[in-house]
Amino acid sequence: MTTESHTHEACAVTSERKSHHSEKTKNNLISRLNRIEGQIRGVKGLIEKDTYCDDVLNQISSIQSALNGVGRLLLEHHMKSCVVERLQEGDDDVITELLTTMNKLMK
Repeated sequence: MTTESHTHEACAVTSERKSHHSEKTKNNLISRLNRIEGQIRGVKGLIEKDTYCDDVLNQISSIQSALNGVGRLLLEHHMKSCVVERLQEGDDDVITELLTTMNKLMK
């Protein structure tokens, strides 16, 4: 993955922090989420059609894997931008925040 330029003004330490993804990254994330959304609708349809449970469970596993991919991509970009920036500003609280988030992702 290539390093992408970011505008760092959006990572200010406020209650209304914002990400600063490049358009390429944002489009990638939205595309992945659109596919996942379609997969979820597909699972709903499978359940409505009384599809064999194992087939539905395999589709759910695929969705979970896709969501994990979105999470990994977001985590990577967060660490390379906001986390680095906040550490450079002397804000060590970002490490606790990051660890809490990572624990949630790994459940």
